[in-house]
Amino acid sequence: MRKPTGGLKSRSRGKRKYELGRPPIETLLGSRDVHKIVRVRGGNIKVKLKYTAFANVIDPETGKARKVRILKVLEVPANREYARRGIIVKGTIIATELGKARVVSRPGQHGVINAVLIK
Repeated sequence: MRKPTGGLKSRSRGKRKYELGRPPIETLLGSRDVHKIVRVRGGNIKVKLKYTAFANVIDPETGKARKVRILKVLEVPANREYARRGIIVKGTIIATELGKARVVSRPGQHGVINAVLIK
């Protein structure tokens, strides 16, 4: 923050342990699902997905969901580099056994990949 004169104000205190963030878990395409369990504030746990091979894909026409294998990461609107590296985040377009699907869950936060079939 700055003073009215334009000078910088010094910090009133240092950072606290509970204010620390963590680096993001970049979910990669793998041969099987690998989870990471992390203790978070309040003693709760968060399940993060490190590697994945499957996705729960919902067909919007029938409303049915199936667990299918992910074949390839096609496009990542959030970051072009992620598609090349095979990283899956929310909004990623993936190729599955049923066809193209868009990821609607946050794998690094939810520990699962849910996707909706694109017609």
